[in-house]
Amino acid sequence: MKTRAAVAFAAKKPLEIVELDLEGPRAGEVLVEIKATGICHTDAYTLDGFDSEGIFPSILGHEGAGIV
Repeated sequence: MKTRAAVAFAAKKPLEIVELDLEGPRAGEVLVEIKATGICHTDAYTLDGFDSEGIFPSILGHEGAGIV
């Protein structure tokens, strides 16, 4: 299935909205339609280039809220 995501391709660069292929849920998983997500300080830390373990490209935001 197709979805859109704000992807960080490198530190200190603007996020880019791109279309991605997403696998459907596997056994024991659910699909959540994300309605909102928060960007917390760890995401900002990574995006600003301060996280030595930051891996790019990355889809930031792990505080999602949505509909199952």
